[in-house]
Amino acid sequence: MPVFDLPSDILAPLEELRNCKICPRRCNADRFSPKKGYCKAGAGFSISSICIHRGEEPVISGSRGICNVFFTHCNLQCVYCQNWQISDNTIDHSADEMPLEEVLEQIVRILRSGINILGFVSPGHFIPQLKVIVNALGHLGYRPTIVYNSNGYDDVGQLKLLEGMVDVYLPDFKYMHPELSRRYSDAKAYPSVALAAHREMYRQMGSNLLVDDEGYAIRGMLIRHLVLPGHTENSLKVLETIAKELSPRLHIALMSQYYPCHRAGEYEALRHAVRPAEYRKVVRRMHELGLTRGFIQGIESSGHYLPDFGMENPFEKF
Repeated sequence: MPVFDLPSDILAPLEELRNCKICPRRCNADRFSPKKGYCKAGAGFSISSICIHRGEEPVISGSRGICNVFFTHCNLQCVYCQNWQISDNTIDHSADEMPLEEVLEQIVRILRSGINILGFVSPGHFIPQLKVIVNALGHLGYRPTIVYNSNGYDDVGQLKLLEGMVDVYLPDFKYMHPELSRRYSDAKAYPSVALAAHREMYRQMGSNLLVDDEGYAIRGMLIRHLVLPGHTENSLKVLETIAKELSPRLHIALMSQYYPCHRAGEYEALRHAVRPAEYRKVVRRMHELGLTRGFIQGIESSGHYLPDFGMENPFEKF
């Protein structure tokens, strides 16, 4: 493993974790201690995978893929999470702890291959670690496009501090019905929290998504929404909120890839894929609202994007 010449204070952002309030849970936990907060994450670099991912939207994966950093744990606990192997907070993720130099070595290896876009997946509870990694890469002379790939349950104050560091926001907008967010993600306040977070991202980026000559996004915002079976009214409300409270000019990735994995089988409505008629209804409303910029998945996408984090590259089959 190479020894990187880094400033002595490179780990300073981690001090925020001694009284952790970096996500909307605001647990006030000392993540340096054995007693953790809601996400059960510590103060280290708990990363399940650093890999080339080619299964994102075309403007994110581009022609060669994106270097994605997959953090473990999560500040949501979605019962249908496709990444449950790394996001379930009841699982012991201690084996995924990595020293900073190993994190940098793996990222630099991919950047040197010609990929100049770096995504942080589920970073809302690991923002200090994200800052350390980006600052360290900058010190080493690497300045890739930084993608903040989040579940949308983000703290506005933390997002403000990321202005100028993040180039592309890639947030989910999951719910506008509090009872659904409580039942399926253990976060009743998700609708109001996510709307505030999206407003801050929109303030920073506006509605244009800038793309370079190779097809990669280099600045802007792209909102993802996963349509859940049996809950088209929630999807319609999410799209209406984006159009009316943010802008109909924003880029949207409407996803049909829902698959009943993890604990979805405990809920009758979630035991099957999205039906074509349900998805068509949401697509139709999307067009009526003028949300014509972005991407729409084909209805056959269900089950096509399931990762296996037991593999070196969880998305190798895609």
